[in-house]
Amino acid sequence: MKKLIPGLVFFCLTACQSDSERDYVVSPVPFTQVNIEDNFWLPRIETNRTITIPYSFKMCENTGRMDNFAIAAGLKEGSYCTVFPFDDTDVYKIIEGASYSLQTHPDPELEKYLDSLIQLISEAQEEDGYLMTWRTIDPDKPPTDWSGGRERWSNLDDGHELYNAGHMYEAAVAHYQATGKTSFMDIAIKNANLVYEVFGPGKQEGVPGHEEVEIGLVKLYRATGDERYLNLAHLFIERRGRIERQKEGSLWETGEYWQNHMPVVQQEEAIGHAVRAGYLYSGMADIAAMKQEENYLQALFKIWENVVSKKMYLTGGVGSSSRGEAFGDNYELPNSTAYAETCAAIANIFWNHRMFLLTGHSKYLDVLERTLYNGALSGISLEGNSFFYPNVLESAGRKRNAWFSCSCCPSNITRFIPSVPGYIYAKRQDTLFINLFIGSRTDIPLKGQNVTVIQKTNYPWDGKVSIQISTGKKIPFVVKIRIPGWAKNIPVPSDLYTYIQQDESNISLKINGTEEQPVVSDGFLVLHREWQKEDIIELNIPMSVQTIRAHSNVKADSGRVALERGPIVYCAEGIDNNGEVLDLHLSTSTKWQAEYNDSLLHGVTVLKGQAYRFLNDDKIPIEVEFKAIPYYAWAHREEGEMAVWFKTIKE
Repeated sequence: MKKLIPGLVFFCLTACQSDSERDYVVSPVPFTQVNIEDNFWLPRIETNRTITIPYSFKMCENTGRMDNFAIAAGLKEGSYCTVFPFDDTDVYKIIEGASYSLQTHPDPELEKYLDSLIQLISEAQEEDGYLMTWRTIDPDKPPTDWSGGRERWSNLDDGHELYNAGHMYEAAVAHYQATGKTSFMDIAIKNANLVYEVFGPGKQEGVPGHEEVEIGLVKLYRATGDERYLNLAHLFIERRGRIERQKEGSLWETGEYWQNHMPVVQQEEAIGHAVRAGYLYSGMADIAAMKQEENYLQALFKIWENVVSKKMYLTGGVGSSSRGEAFGDNYELPNSTAYAETCAAIANIFWNHRMFLLTGHSKYLDVLERTLYNGALSGISLEGNSFFYPNVLESAGRKRNAWFSCSCCPSNITRFIPSVPGYIYAKRQDTLFINLFIGSRTDIPLKGQNVTVIQKTNYPWDGKVSIQISTGKKIPFVVKIRIPGWAKNIPVPSDLYTYIQQDESNISLKINGTEEQPVVSDGFLVLHREWQKEDIIELNIPMSVQTIRAHSNVKADSGRVALERGPIVYCAEGIDNNGEVLDLHLSTSTKWQAEYNDSLLHGVTVLKGQAYRFLNDDKIPIEVEFKAIPYYAWAHREEGEMAVWFKTIKE
């Protein structure tokens, strides 16, 4: 095993230092360097640590996922215990989340549990490095009829061997970063070396049906310095679309389901399984940064424009079709049958974060924030032990699930939540970026000196933000503070959604009590000055309730409106509206009242106003009281109707 490079965390990205050290031009401040002091996110991160992680491990034990490793290792007798060929990844993803948690909250008992689990995984690994429990246990009895047979790598489209490997690599790197132990890295490297021997240059030219190994290989490269892993990630992406397939037919017949219908540099539209696509685009971004693949970047720009202009829900969710968990046609965004898988929302965040790191433009963070507070956060309950797989925008009644036979979403959210602090800050040479408004503290090296940043805010319920910048001595550098798109009357960076009325309120900025008129560039307030101890930036972003209309081509939302305030999309539930919301009509001229209720749903701002009902064939609407809650918080009380989009009355 090569000598590991210590001190890397999460994305482990560094700014370009020289032509020989090419990487993203913007570097995120790792989550391990950010202490959350926030009433919104701190409880969620703590719930993930104390509830979701142990709960998820227990569910893996109860459902046989751990037994699969024991049987593969010869420690138990039996057949493969679970349903899908990729069930090993749930264990890997939870280990990754637990490792992230260990980096900020040491826990000897949890670390000991991980040691025992990694030992079990080691014993399940075959001598040459292969690791796929169902195939080791009984290759003649695949868990599904599409997962392949006795031969390894016999069904790359759906067998998930490389998908499993990618999640294992990510988990192994996270565990090493958390503990300094190489036990899991040894397993990952042994497997990666086998994968390279099978699929490296001049070898088998297949590509993974479910993209993920590309991301894992890049992380493994960062941790080991072994360029074979980076080159193999690049090779997997380059090989896509090189196999002759049908030009017309189903997603599977054309290869579109796997984004394998044409070379990636020719792709301009988001097609196929939405999670796979998001992971592919994230992998492409990694290679675009590290291999200077300009063609990849140009393709990503086109695909991203397609998504934000034609294929994204107001919540930031993507993948509207349950058939293939896939992107639908342009503007195909149904509400009651929306798929919008939680994993797809997380993948959308991964991708948009990388696009920001490639370009330094805030529009990618606007999409990230929208998805973070709505499409992703809706996937897990406030209590941390029940989940949504699809995230519909209209329902006659639905409960969250304690677990799923395909439990990719619970395990994915488990690893995602601890990483949220890593999206708040970034830097580039002598520039500090403040991307998200979350109460926090961090120390960032700039110009050879330590810069302390303390952010205080009640966001997302309030747009007032205080940012303290402290340095040991006066030094000049640039602070860029993102102004959210919603604060500029641009809900998304396209015409897919628009506000019916423009908010003319002005954003105010003070530095040390003095009002400033800063330059705005790429969606950021740009502050050039010499900073010194305890300089205070005060930002006030007015938060009005906005009524939203979708593009006229979105047939599901024709004649309908939705509500949002700040980054939060709202919905109405029957429990707050006399049991029924699907027949409610809203007026575009309603004056909405926003009220914070600390005893409701762990503390939320609710919207109150008037709605209208039509009884039978009566053409005169009856005015009724209306109450809306944040979309992420629905389905926590009694089961009943829910809607995000509402018909409007003629005025």
